[in-house]
Amino acid sequence: MRQPNVPPVPTPADTAPTVSTAPAPVSVAVPRAGRVRRPALRAVALGLLATVAACGNGHDGTPGASTAPATPSTSASSSASSSASPSTTASGTPSVPPPATSTAHTASCVERAVKAMSRAQQVGQLFMSAVSSTGMTTAQATAITRGRVGSVILFGHTDAGAASVRPITQKVQSLAPVVKGVQLRMLVSTDQEGGQVQVLNGPGFSAIPSAVTQGTWSTSLLRSSAADWGRQLKGAGVNMNLAPVADTVPPDLVDVNAPIGQLDREFGTNPAAVSSHSDAFLGGMLQAGVITTAKHFPGLGRVHGNTDLVAHVVDGVTTRDDPFLQPFRSAVRAGTPFVMVSSAIYSRIDPDHVAAFSPTVIRGVLRGSLGFQGAIVSDDLGKAVAVLDHTPAQRALDFISAGGNLVLTVRPSDIVPMTGAVLSRMSSDTTLRESVDDSVRRVLTAKLDAGLLTCD
Repeated sequence: MRQPNVPPVPTPADTAPTVSTAPAPVSVAVPRAGRVRRPALRAVALGLLATVAACGNGHDGTPGASTAPATPSTSASSSASSSASPSTTASGTPSVPPPATSTAHTASCVERAVKAMSRAQQVGQLFMSAVSSTGMTTAQATAITRGRVGSVILFGHTDAGAASVRPITQKVQSLAPVVKGVQLRMLVSTDQEGGQVQVLNGPGFSAIPSAVTQGTWSTSLLRSSAADWGRQLKGAGVNMNLAPVADTVPPDLVDVNAPIGQLDREFGTNPAAVSSHSDAFLGGMLQAGVITTAKHFPGLGRVHGNTDLVAHVVDGVTTRDDPFLQPFRSAVRAGTPFVMVSSAIYSRIDPDHVAAFSPTVIRGVLRGSLGFQGAIVSDDLGKAVAVLDHTPAQRALDFISAGGNLVLTVRPSDIVPMTGAVLSRMSSDTTLRESVDDSVRRVLTAKLDAGLLTCD
């Protein structure tokens, strides 16, 4: 998901006074050095960035404000390892396991939380709503409380710095559902990839270079730098990063691949390079205590269109055992708590559904073939053109029924109809009820491992 670096035009349903505000200046994204692009294609890409607020491919999707290259930090604190001895992934990058939590304790605390919740609270844990990075509006706060929402995404570019973001995240946490005997805090996410997709900027946040630049660094340097960036997020109250991008863009498609290649979001143009560097990025974030999200499964590197902007984006190449799935397989082995599913159609896997609504993609490939046991989050199911042929209610029902766990929408006005549809259908749909029960436990387990769920 990505957003233009211009003030958005609010829709009537989402317009309301803000709790706090900070101006978001306009900046111009700089093309990657050393690559000659066809002018017409680049002009189209930049024109779309300047006019469309989109989400499916870099959820804040905002072009980053800082255009100067960043010098990665090599401080001693950056390279400090976690207390746990990291294992090594297939790509050779050390992985950082989640905080040590005994299986018995995890099951006990998660089950206690589930039993203490009402059905509405359980369903609310399966939704991520948007909050402006420059200040929560009354409409956004109302969507959270009415929907019993358990997660938010900070949406919209800001240059105001960490000191301005922190009060917003504190306000978000004050709206966390109250569950007797259990402290249940919110997942607070954003898109902090670097380059043209860096939501939070200004004092307290490094100017993160693009993934193309990060891909030229050693994995050890990238890991230590990502740990620094993660600590900056944590200091501002952000505990989840909707990154890294694990999509591989073939060399011949870089200039025509709208969601990734044209925005310099790929770590490399072959699965091995993407695996090693996306693993290093997520390892550093996990070391800093920030939840990672490998995206956009099963990959957006071989498409032309951007699912945020156009319908019926089709990948006619990727198969269930495709080599381009390796970065996602590696991210699973490296311990990513979340994987994001795209809204493209993969005709050689499931030609009848976008990936986010496909049991074959989610249960068959991601759960089955890759063995992923964490939580699965959707790409934006609010404004993305690729899913607008479904009503908001149907999007939520189809994603959860397909095996997805956390519905992301950047339209707060979608939350009540989405949660209402799930609650209403559960009473008569045993399969959906089982999917909800499974999803609640997966999301709560991720929160427990991140220290956001504690039991007395």
